[in-house]
Amino acid sequence: MPRHQLRPQGDFPPVGLGRRLAAICYDTLLCVALLMMITFIYKLVWMSIVGEARLRQLSESGALDGDPLLSTLLLFALFAFFAKFWTHAGQTLGMQVWGIRVQNADGTGISLWQALLRFVVAIASWLCVGLGFFWSLFDKRKRSWHDMYSETQLVRIPKRKK
Repeated sequence: MPRHQLRPQGDFPPVGLGRRLAAICYDTLLCVALLMMITFIYKLVWMSIVGEARLRQLSESGALDGDPLLSTLLLFALFAFFAKFWTHAGQTLGMQVWGIRVQNADGTGISLWQALLRFVVAIASWLCVGLGFFWSLFDKRKRSWHDMYSETQLVRIPKRKK
């Protein structure tokens, strides 16, 4: 499948850790809202199936704690959120605000496979107490673990002139 060129084109500098973390904070707020909405809809569906009284009873007994179906739905929703933004424009909403774009070395958009690798390795980076992100402080090209494993790069793009 041919890769699509992202705009603007050019040779842009790599993104430092501070700007990267700022975009993550912004996107975290959006993701929390998305996860809350999906959980709300999931609970409404459950309530329509088993009834309000039974759902309350299950909830109070702890039977719904760690629901594997809900956890799977939330994980897929998070991946869909990031994959859509990364593969189409190279930017999530937080990345747009902070002037960051994920791309291949030649300036093209990343593939769905690369998005999956970024997503999984970024989770592993957080599980290692953020070590994968702090790795960018020591890498000459300011790459984190998920940049290296997915063969992508995070660059700082100039603001669009109005």
